[in-house]
Amino acid sequence: MVRVGIVGATGYGGAELIRLLAGHPHVEIANLYSSSSEGESLEKSFPHAAGLGLPTLSPIDADSMSGVNDLIFLATPAGVSSGLSPKLVEKGVKVIDLSGDFRLENGAVYKTWYKHEPAPSQWVETAVYGLTEWNQEQVAGASLIANPGCYPTATLLALLPLVKTGWVQPNSWIVDAKSGVSGAGRGVSLGVHYSEINESIHAYKVANHQHTPEIEQELQKQSGEETFVQFTPHLVPMTRGILVTAYGQLTTDVTQAQIQELYEATYADKPFVRVRPAGSHPHTKEVYGSNYCDIAIHVDQRTKRVILLSVIDNMMKGAAGQAVQNMNAMFDLPEKTGLPLVPVYP
Repeated sequence: MVRVGIVGATGYGGAELIRLLAGHPHVEIANLYSSSSEGESLEKSFPHAAGLGLPTLSPIDADSMSGVNDLIFLATPAGVSSGLSPKLVEKGVKVIDLSGDFRLENGAVYKTWYKHEPAPSQWVETAVYGLTEWNQEQVAGASLIANPGCYPTATLLALLPLVKTGWVQPNSWIVDAKSGVSGAGRGVSLGVHYSEINESIHAYKVANHQHTPEIEQELQKQSGEETFVQFTPHLVPMTRGILVTAYGQLTTDVTQAQIQELYEATYADKPFVRVRPAGSHPHTKEVYGSNYCDIAIHVDQRTKRVILLSVIDNMMKGAAGQAVQNMNAMFDLPEKTGLPLVPVYP
C-alpha cells in the first residue's frame, strides 16, 4: 500500500483526491493536513466524507510529515509548495504539486505571472511536468511532479499533436476556454457569488491569465520554435467542466481526414484521451466526474483553419484525476487504477 498525505484537504482539490483515493486498491490515506483546521475532523468541512474513517487534520510541518507518508499531494495555493516540496523530497517523500509553483521553468516568468517568488531553480529543474500522455516515462522516475493546470491540460492535449507537424502557423493559435466555477476554489468572494455568476457568462484575466506561459512553454518544447497563444478564459455558471475551442491557421492543404488519423494514432494507447469521430461536438457533461479528455476535430476549408474542441472535468483530468494518474505511473501501477471509467450522466 502507498501511504499518502494530502495537504489542503479542506479545499475542492483535496476533497476530490479523497474521493478517488478512498477507493484506490493500492492506497492508504495516511494523513490529512490543513493550515486552517488542524485538529478537526474532515467531516466538519465535508459532511459527505462521513464514514470513511479518515485521519484527523494535522498541521503542516515537513519534519513530522516525513517517515509517515510515501507520497504527498499538495493541493495548495500558489507560493506554498515552493518552500514545502523541496523539504519533503529531501526527506525521501515523493510529491505531486497541484499548484503552479513548479510548472514554469523560467523563474522570472513565474514571478511575472504568479506574483510570487519562484521556487529554487534546482528544484524547478528537478520537477517533471505531469502531462501523463506526453511525459509518462519521466513521470515514472520522478520524485517531484508539477501537475498541469486545468486549462493547459485541455488545451495541450488538443494542440500538441499538431504543433509537431508544421501544418499550423505556430503563432496563430487562438484559444477560447470556458470553465465551471469550482476552478476558482472554495474561497468566498464576490466573483463566485451565486447572484453574480448565475445566468451569466464573462471573460476574465484577458491577455494576462497565469496559464498562458504554461501552455506556450509546453507547445514550444514540442515545436522547437517560439510560440505564442492568444488565450482567453471565461467563467460559466456550472460547477464542473472545461470546454476549449482552439483555432489554428493551416499552412498546407491538409484534410480533416489526415488530421483525424493523426490524432487517432497519437492517442491510440492513451486510455484517458478519447478522439471523437470527425465533426463531433463534445459536451462537458460527457466527461463529468471522469478523467477523460474528449477531443473533436473540424477543418474549415473556406478559412483554412483547424478548429479543435476539447472537454475535461476540471476537478478530475484538470486536477485530482490527473494527479492520481501520475501517482499510478510513479509507483508502477496500472494507469487506470482507482479512476472512474464511466462519467456521471446525466
